[in-house]
Amino acid sequence: MESISPTILVLLAITSIQLGAALATGLFPILGPEGTVAVRIIFSALILGLVSRRPLSSLGATIAKSWPILLAFGSCIAMMNFFFYKSIALIPLGAAVAFEFIGPLGVAALTSQRKSHFAWVALAALGIILLSPLSGTSLNTNGVLFALIAGAGWALFIILATRVGKQVPGNDGLIIGMTVAAFIMVPLAVPISGALFADPLIVLACIGIALVSTTLPFTFEFAALKRMPARNYGVLVSVEPAVAAVVGMLILGERIGVQAMIAVSCVVAAAIGISVSGDSKSSG
Repeated sequence: MESISPTILVLLAITSIQLGAALATGLFPILGPEGTVAVRIIFSALILGLVSRRPLSSLGATIAKSWPILLAFGSCIAMMNFFFYKSIALIPLGAAVAFEFIGPLGVAALTSQRKSHFAWVALAALGIILLSPLSGTSLNTNGVLFALIAGAGWALFIILATRVGKQVPGNDGLIIGMTVAAFIMVPLAVPISGALFADPLIVLACIGIALVSTTLPFTFEFAALKRMPARNYGVLVSVEPAVAAVVGMLILGERIGVQAMIAVSCVVAAAIGISVSGDSKSSG
């Protein structure tokens, strides 16, 4: 994965996680948003652990050395996923991601040292404002609040993932962080365990969603953040509301009008701008 550009890794992660989120809404009537996100995180942690084949003794030594930041990292993963799924149960996917994106946008603004970056941040912010009212009706207040809390978790994820990547070798930090998040989610998974295991197809669907919306994108993002400044990542993922809007339109049937198309153009232009102005510096 070191041979792949961090920009490409982030874009792959964005597409994967929004596709997974859209597919996950199909499980809400059966498992609820809380149960769906819980089993998604748990299955993802199991998959990461099985694929990595890391010896427990090695992970144990890492935990003993860096447990405070790893505990915070895992809690952050649980927080941002839980509130994001609560949000998309109440408001359109594109709108939820637009509000959630305030988190990484804030990281980009606070850590930027180039005046040109503020222009791209402003353009991305304009796109978010235009993109938010996708449904054409008043957005649910709780849904917006949940998205904003998820955005705060996303901002913390960016900061902590960068630090964990520097302190913990390989993908151990991601594996341990996801394991911590899985333990946090266990109480939410217990009440829906009967519905989950009543049908093998539901289990297979949960495993597939775990792969698409957690395991793959988190692996891509974690690898990218090791080689990409937080401010570049923060504005590069401004394409995420645009991707979410398109995915919501194609898979969930959410409408996208002229205003949303203008918003998509703003965020894509901002993403390209930050990539051109900062990617060469981050890849060295």
